[in-house]
Amino acid sequence: MKKLQLLRKIINSGIVAIVRTETTEKAIKTVEAIKAGGISVIEVTMTVPNAIDAIKNLVDYCGKEDIILGVGSVLDPETARIAILAGAEYVVTPNVNTDVIKLCNRYQVPIMPGAMTIKEIIEAMEAGADIVKVFPGEMLGPAFIKAVRGPLPQAPLMPTGGVSLDNIKNWFDAGAVAVGIGGSLTEGAKQGNYQLVTDTARRFVEKIQLFRS
Repeated sequence: MKKLQLLRKIINSGIVAIVRTETTEKAIKTVEAIKAGGISVIEVTMTVPNAIDAIKNLVDYCGKEDIILGVGSVLDPETARIAILAGAEYVVTPNVNTDVIKLCNRYQVPIMPGAMTIKEIIEAMEAGADIVKVFPGEMLGPAFIKAVRGPLPQAPLMPTGGVSLDNIKNWFDAGAVAVGIGGSLTEGAKQGNYQLVTDTARRFVEKIQLFRS
């Protein structure tokens, strides 16, 4: 039941905020800034140094703040399991790895594998993916989502990469169930400007609420 509830919350949110920073400390501050802006589904990537420690340190905070904390850039089932045991509530991968999908289903944790062709999208869905991350989004564009939804109207697609304040509505109009947003949201963190991260998060939330209402 928890898995279904998490998936509903992720889709209702519409935004998965991606945190990819140079240090654990920056990752934690970025998560806090994103939440302050109103986004409650946040992914810490395994490319963050000591990412597992960051996840462990964030678990209590995320629980109190009703944040759904996930792990991204997962390449193998071993890493997925370690992250899940550390407290990650969902797993995102850059590719279709059926072993990772099986492991996540074993633990009843939502899994969002990355795909960039119809063949890969179908493979991910047949293996048990909950949402398919369309990546890299900036190379494919909203037109790709719309085209895929022709033969695969049931496909739960989440474009990641290339999503901005200017084009976010285009992705949802094309049929996306959610979007993954990284650099265009967290750019301020690179300069230590976490208020900018919060302000940008708030603008994304306002934007999505406007066209969903």
